[in-house]
Amino acid sequence: MGWVMPRPQIPAEIEDYRDAHWRREGARCVASVVEAERFIEHVGFAACLTDSRRPGPSLYVAVCGRRDAVLPRHVQKDPETSLTWTLKDQLIRRGKLYYAKLARGKATFIAPRLVPYFYALWGVRRSEERKRLSPNARAILKVLRKEWEMASSDLRKESGLTDRTTFTRAIDELQAAMIVVPSEAVYLPKFTYLWTLGIGRFPDAMLKRVNRDMALREIARNFLVGAGMTIPGELARVTGLSRPDAGRGNRALVAEGFATSSARGFYELAAPPAQQRYSA
Repeated sequence: MGWVMPRPQIPAEIEDYRDAHWRREGARCVASVVEAERFIEHVGFAACLTDSRRPGPSLYVAVCGRRDAVLPRHVQKDPETSLTWTLKDQLIRRGKLYYAKLARGKATFIAPRLVPYFYALWGVRRSEERKRLSPNARAILKVLRKEWEMASSDLRKESGLTDRTTFTRAIDELQAAMIVVPSEAVYLPKFTYLWTLGIGRFPDAMLKRVNRDMALREIARNFLVGAGMTIPGELARVTGLSRPDAGRGNRALVAEGFATSSARGFYELAAPPAQQRYSA
């Protein structure tokens, strides 16, 4: 078996910095939907139900209020998982944050100020749909553009995608393309999502034109502000960017003096973390 390079260790002061910014502290854990909105507005983007085994800000970890939070095997009986799920449903219903399964199928919340940058990288514009979307995804989209909002079961019927697996694959494709988002989770008489068009909730953000280099730089900036520093491959794992694209974003921050790089793949805030105030 070949030698495997160990994962770089994050300095203790950076972990403390992340504790404050990502709410990995018991005294500042997220306990309400308003606190959840403030948390995501502050961090810019966050995963929904990832734990300490995945890098980056997470709503679940912020609910737990500790950096070593791990999802239990039986999540149905876990109060922290249940609260995270409840907050997720409330956040979707309130519609102040962008939420969808984005790159690599990871459920992600995005603050409105960052939606233009994510859309510039992952969004599929209407002029590109025929070339980039599957026929099944376009069938769903045709129905939603006519009805605007529809439950999963009705959408399957109207689009002709009666097979659940086929429908799920197509709706996930539309989420990853930043075209369709869930607008509400309904539990009675049976659980279903209502689906709508993302541009209906965030028209200004999704119509704003941003070039790719700016999008990479601003997503890297947003992550670095919350993380204090990044280690090789970390930004790519958190966002779903390729490692070359993540590197381009980080190097742009070095070029403008916002960040420094002590070694290949390592990027730090130019101002020491102790000078970066947490204001959320």
